[in-house]
Amino acid sequence: MAKIIPFRGIRPVRDKVHLVASRSVDNYGRNDLAEKLRGNPYTFLHVINPDFSEGKRSKPGTLDRLKKVRNKYLQFRNEGIFLRDQTPTYYLYQQIKLGHTYTGIIACTSIDEYFNGTIRVHEQTLTDRERKLQEYLDVCEFNAEPVLFCYPDHEGITAIIDKHLAQREEYDFTTTDKVRHRLWLIDSEQDVHAMEEYFGDISAVYIADGHHRSASSARLGKDRRQRDGMFSGNEPYNYYLGVFFPESQLKIFDFNRVVKDLNGLSTEEFISAIQNDFEVNRHGDNIFKPQQKHVFSMYLENAWYELRLLPGRVNDAEPVNSLDAFLLSKYILTPVLGIEDLKTDNRVGFVSGIKGADELKNQVDHWKFKVAFGLYPVQMQELKHIADTSNIMPPKTTWVEPKMRSGLVIFPLDEAL
Repeated sequence: MAKIIPFRGIRPVRDKVHLVASRSVDNYGRNDLAEKLRGNPYTFLHVINPDFSEGKRSKPGTLDRLKKVRNKYLQFRNEGIFLRDQTPTYYLYQQIKLGHTYTGIIACTSIDEYFNGTIRVHEQTLTDRERKLQEYLDVCEFNAEPVLFCYPDHEGITAIIDKHLAQREEYDFTTTDKVRHRLWLIDSEQDVHAMEEYFGDISAVYIADGHHRSASSARLGKDRRQRDGMFSGNEPYNYYLGVFFPESQLKIFDFNRVVKDLNGLSTEEFISAIQNDFEVNRHGDNIFKPQQKHVFSMYLENAWYELRLLPGRVNDAEPVNSLDAFLLSKYILTPVLGIEDLKTDNRVGFVSGIKGADELKNQVDHWKFKVAFGLYPVQMQELKHIADTSNIMPPKTTWVEPKMRSGLVIFPLDEAL
């Protein structure tokens, strides 16, 4: 049974929400970030970059920086930029982007669900990154960027969502990237009780994006339990922030690869080498995009190609080894192009499918890459099967939408639920 609970969130006042909520700081280039910070005193980026106005930046991740983040967050609260809801609330969130509508629930889940396997994972985490995120939470005492979860569609939850979608929203704003954001408060005692019960019907939820944030929150809770000795289970550190989308509301895009060189091979030698495992069809100027598993697109020397794996190259009974991301590495990236580790080799880059096939062409024609490969996106049932069987996907296998804004709803770790 999934324990997904309401909480008293901290969030921007209505007239400033469009100014406060920001993309993750990693999504901004240096110049763009500086422009945002100079032009908008309310952006949550000031909390993450608390000493920008001083002109002398502290080192990211240091205790000094984390304390400044904490103080800037408290400053925002003291200045009335944020408010706190007085009753436990589920936050109904909707994002409309590029013709897609995503509707889910912002809530908290228990770290016990992470430890007991109710929360299913499909990605391996790095201990050092877990530790750094744990330190951030420990010092800053707030969680502002929810983990992205998915759950099997549930009629009861959907009915409550539909009822609130027909009512006036608390927030409705569009950001400069042309994405519309809407938020409703589900805070009536009857609906809150029903939501908690309905979520309890669900046997498993799946992390779609945010494995390191999940792991770091679980580590923090475990350490604080050990430190406190006695705990009731209701302390905020026993929970962490998530946004929960029914499976039908999430979209998994392809996550494609671009490579800087052909590992010393000529174009002719490279194509000859991959023909050992692929049927290669040249499409010329006509963009080719895979429409099924085990078929890849390739853009090389101003031409598109269709790559079809030859018979006997795939065992579909193996959840991970039958993924196209694995097969591309197995048959091309490693043996032909000499890329052994996707995490560390700087010759390979990654392009999300949300940018379209044109971006693969652009990366080769105008940037530093020699060849691009397009993959068919992982399907939801594949992701779930890998998580259910305790397997791990290769790095950069899925690009999941929607991407959430930081500072839209905050979960405080230093105040009662």
